Amino acid sequence: MPLATTGDLVGRAATARSAVTAFNVITLEHIEAVVAGAESVHSPVVLQVSENAVKYRYGRLLPLARAAVAAAEGAAVPVALHLDHVQSDGLLRQAPDAGFSSVMYDASGLPYAENLAATRAAADWAHAQGLWIEAELGEVGGKNGAPPLDAHAPGARTRPADARAFVADSSVDALAVAIGSSHAMTTRTAALDHDLLKELSGTLEVPLVLHGSSGVPDDELTAAVEGGIAKVNVGTALNLAMTGAIREYLAARPDAADSRGYLTAGREAMVRTVASIIRVVAPATS
Repeated sequence: MPLATTGDLVGRAATARSAVTAFNVITLEHIEAVVAGAESVHSPVVLQVSENAVKYRYGRLLPLARAAVAAAEGAAVPVALHLDHVQSDGLLRQAPDAGFSSVMYDASGLPYAENLAATRAAADWAHAQGLWIEAELGEVGGKNGAPPLDAHAPGARTRPADARAFVADSSVDALAVAIGSSHAMTTRTAALDHDLLKELSGTLEVPLVLHGSSGVPDDELTAAVEGGIAKVNVGTALNLAMTGAIREYLAARPDAADSRGYLTAGREAMVRTVASIIRVVAPATS
């Protein structure tokens, strides 16, 4: 199947008051598991490669990107590629030729004015290349010159007025909002601010994105989608599934040496996790 585009998948989901699930991938096993899991529930999906994943792969984007493109083109469901949490302009500029239809440009650690300027420049460049662009605005810096609060610190919240101005001035296509989730959570205990989400959804005309969704319980995810989230990002949940299955496999087989055995166990655990999360996020498609 030809590569889908993230903008098309998210746009359709937003129109249907549903969401598309986007999974961060690090290895070929991640890629295969996400595609297989999405196929098992007949759902479109987004494969995300983060800047940190590129750093892990010796700073080289193309090996993982080429594998993702091949898997997407062989999939029985629509699959799009998204370059996630990009801070390097050099990496940003590799996106179009590597098969990515979208990027998340992350300047959220900068003071508001600098974040806006950097994001606007990235958006102008991305749009000229035909890329859909997502950005992030956490809580604008504190009082008395305090630095901006990380967008996924436990107390960070996106202020609707700030978000409206940021989207208008930056020209981004989607906004990741801080409503109570955090990156790298290993327990599903996040409580989302649904009143804030309702306000943001009513204020903004672009699709809203939820980062850190691995730590969000099923009922909270369902409510978030009903409240206006159109793209749900998941990463840590896959790593937990893979690592747990590998630990279990090796504990039962302490003499195992063939990596295919434990990597198969890890991949299959991720397939189940992908299918389970998609059923929660987009039950109508699965």
